Amino acid sequence: MSLIFSSVVDAPVDEVFAWHARPGAIHRLTPPWQPVGVVREADTLDGGRAVLGLPLGLRWGAKHTGFAPPHRFVDELDSAPLSWALKWRHSHEFAAEGDGTRMTDHVETPVPGALLRSMFAYRHRQLAADLAAQASARKAGDRPITVAITGAGGFVGTALWSFLSTAGHQIVKLVRHSPGGPGERRWDPDRPAPDLLSGVDAVVHLAGASIAGRFTDAHRRAVRSSRIGPTRALADLAAASGVPVFVSASAIGFYGADRGDEELTEDSERGEGFLADVVADWEAATAPAAAAGVRVVTVRTGLVQSPDGGTLRLFHPLFAAGLGGRLGDGRMWQSWIGMDDLVDVYHRALYDNSLHGPVNAVAPHAVRNSDYAATLAKVLRRPALLPVPSFGPRLLLGEQGARELAGASQLVRPAVLTGAGHAFRHPDLESALRHVLGR
Repeated sequence: MSLIFSSVVDAPVDEVFAWHARPGAIHRLTPPWQPVGVVREADTLDGGRAVLGLPLGLRWGAKHTGFAPPHRFVDELDSAPLSWALKWRHSHEFAAEGDGTRMTDHVETPVPGALLRSMFAYRHRQLAADLAAQASARKAGDRPITVAITGAGGFVGTALWSFLSTAGHQIVKLVRHSPGGPGERRWDPDRPAPDLLSGVDAVVHLAGASIAGRFTDAHRRAVRSSRIGPTRALADLAAASGVPVFVSASAIGFYGADRGDEELTEDSERGEGFLADVVADWEAATAPAAAAGVRVVTVRTGLVQSPDGGTLRLFHPLFAAGLGGRLGDGRMWQSWIGMDDLVDVYHRALYDNSLHGPVNAVAPHAVRNSDYAATLAKVLRRPALLPVPSFGPRLLLGEQGARELAGASQLVRPAVLTGAGHAFRHPDLESALRHVLGR
């Protein structure tokens, strides 16, 4: 049995093949809804070996063979015990077609093609969209630079570094453990080494304790202490090291938990509450870099849509089981953004010199929670008939957490990005959900 999936991407064959050979490609092509993680990338398409982690501790190891650049390479499953029972030979083929490239995946396997088609459809969509975004950025002035990233192993960080790497940028991961190779440097968040940013052209600072959780005193301390001090120390170092660009994560929590139907832009005043206080101080901690002439961008992120993390990771299994529904009365505004659109915002912050200060990383069309629930149910072909009572979030998050997380209502607009003519890959919620859920 075999599967053939083919499409044409708008890029030259040499460029498409080179994209696959760069670090991060396998991360970009792994569907986020699948229970699969990248354990190890192949260091080369010519005889290298990639390993994926599967449920129950299984490993999917595949060796690259058939190397014939820029037209072909092959993956062959070679890890026991899967290889004992399952044949898998995946040929990646590339051929010039007009000004573009016809990319064909030819898989020889007993696995029914119906089970694989959504995966390959995702891979082709993702590749085409990434190549288009990277080409557009180059036309706008993007050039290969060295980018240091904190939190590179996290939810957003993995998507970002892999995208930037496939775009040709050199990535330096700032890690708290002992470096695992030349692409990592040990980072002490409280006292970063004076030479930590040597040779770095830009810093993207993503690290911080997860905001999700019950709002106990210990949780609030962790959220705050993991952001304010480390951001200030890194901003000080960026200023002293002469790094031209400093991009820091931030959040729409800046606007407070409930602003009614007020449309919120980057010029809106800060709101009230614990998260608003944290975000305001978090952004203020970048001041040493800005004072030294570094271009600072703070990315105020909305609800990121990916089953790998964030709210969708919680909602997806409930809605897939037919147990989903609106929260409370469902009238709260949810300002969301697709993961790939968030990656594009960070990318733009690196090369677009017109961006500075706060940037709202949200899609153009916020939705009511009831509309979010109905759209997710539609995409999954499930009912959304079971509203979550208001006491449910309070049990999990506490009174404050329920108010500032689950019950937050913020109608946020991406005014800066809109003014810059920014194009979103997924401006509407349904298309964003269909992409990341393979529907």
